[in-house]
Amino acid sequence: GTLKMLVSGSGDIKLTKDGNVLLHEMQIQHPTASLIARVATAQDDITGDGTTSNVLIIGELLKQADLYIAEGMHPRLITEGFELARNKALEVLEAVKVKKEMDRSSLIEVARTSLRTKVHSNLADLLTGHVVDAVLAIKNVNADIDLHMVELMEMQHKTDMDTNL
Repeated sequence: GTLKMLVSGSGDIKLTKDGNVLLHEMQIQHPTASLIARVATAQDDITGDGTTSNVLIIGELLKQADLYIAEGMHPRLITEGFELARNKALEVLEAVKVKKEMDRSSLIEVARTSLRTKVHSNLADLLTGHVVDAVLAIKNVNADIDLHMVELMEMQHKTDMDTNL
């Protein structure tokens, strides 16, 4: 989680660790850049993390593709190569995945890792238990978790470190 700075046309400055915030704030004109932003936003909507990583990976793939196109390779061959690489990556991930019971301690580890990319580590450590307990409170064994059952309330006249469940 690197801190990123965005300066608006009127001079307003926004600092964030969240790449998704930047993508929503930026006015992207270029069609390819817009497509990359939509992919990254979809990633964030599904998993809540990985926006910046997604943009970097797509950028590197496009950079490498551009080098091959400049050497005369047909774009269709590059696309087929990407598809082969995707299939191989999925195959390798399937072979190395580890089945793990999602108990409270595992969820704490996952939540802490993700939150530390978004907020200061002290706040992340405080929020981790609250987030996991909130999700476990609404968990139903026979159904997917409905995160709309968790309500976020803004506190007035308090700091982020006063957060509780």
